Amino acid sequence: MSDPIKHECGIGVIRLLKPLEYYQEKYGSALWGLNKLYLLMEKQRNRGQDGAGIGCIKLDMKPGKPYHARMRTTVANPWTHLFGKLRERMDEFKERFPEDYQDPRTLKQNFDYAGEVLMGHLRYGTHGSYGVNYCHPVIRTSNYANKALMLAGNFNLTNVDYLFKKLVELGQHPRHLTDTETMLERIAHFLDIEYDQLVRKYKKEGFTPNEISQLVADDLNITRVLKQAAKAWDGGYAIGGILGNGDMFVLRDPNGIRPCYYYANDEIAIAASERAAICTVYNLKPEEVQEEPPGHVYAVKGSNKKITCKPFFKEELEKKSCSFERIYFSRGSDVDIYQERKDLGKELVPRLLEKLDYDLDNSVFSFIPNTAESAFLGLVKGLETWLNEHK
Repeated sequence: MSDPIKHECGIGVIRLLKPLEYYQEKYGSALWGLNKLYLLMEKQRNRGQDGAGIGCIKLDMKPGKPYHARMRTTVANPWTHLFGKLRERMDEFKERFPEDYQDPRTLKQNFDYAGEVLMGHLRYGTHGSYGVNYCHPVIRTSNYANKALMLAGNFNLTNVDYLFKKLVELGQHPRHLTDTETMLERIAHFLDIEYDQLVRKYKKEGFTPNEISQLVADDLNITRVLKQAAKAWDGGYAIGGILGNGDMFVLRDPNGIRPCYYYANDEIAIAASERAAICTVYNLKPEEVQEEPPGHVYAVKGSNKKITCKPFFKEELEKKSCSFERIYFSRGSDVDIYQERKDLGKELVPRLLEKLDYDLDNSVFSFIPNTAESAFLGLVKGLETWLNEHK
């Protein structure tokens, strides 16, 4: 790899495309989406041992009612602990509403994580500081839902100092010199610009503030915002985000350094770091799950649920998948990862034989760590091929 290992994490974002009542009727639980998020991240637990976080955005909440929630932890087995805390909250909810604890409307109004847009994050912090404040999602709150932002990612920016300087030149006062902070504040800056332009437009047309809020929610172009924000970014990233108005997005770096996959049907739209996790949780074939193209934004509009996958980077760059991700970090149950690892082991055969001076009678082969098993199988196959040719 060309850069230091800093953040090798896992993300999962889910957008329910039907009302909660639909999932209660079909699957027996209005929290079906939350349960699926647990499984989606559990299947990516190899990506997080240092911390975990969950975020939720509820659509169409009345003023005075919270519309977003977040929980993070750094205890051992963080994802299991996180959902253990959620179960405790659910038990308290059942005591408060013994007759209506399964009712979708009661859940949405009174249970923090009964929402339509959900996000999960697992942190594997091989470099840098530790603590709950370094876990995702990170948030930018606002009384204007169109300006509220929740972010979680798997990324490593290489020009943080430059980006920090740019934020200061804009008159901002960032709290931390980190890639997470600079990403959040830079997206927020261009989100504010987009928001203000739309507000001015509809004010001139004579709409009331309440009408403008809904019009902005409908017209806000998150792909355009991210295109401006990402211009100065240098590094690898797969970043999931949710706006307070329900807009969901995942953008992937132009070189495809960090992995990201997505799937959608008429019930749900999903994005995650690993295809195998999506396939397992939703019982899908690998070919049904799409790899997000490098330099693209996968987005679901909050108001009309329109799904898009559009480029935000004008040039098509050489794909440079992170070797750490492909060789070690990703789950070997993915069909492409498995085959790549087998091929890697096979490619080692000529050099290995040279090192052994072709003395196979006095050689023993094994593998360390467990993630090397696939490569080991490829190595054995390559050795068998060489032996057969030699015979």
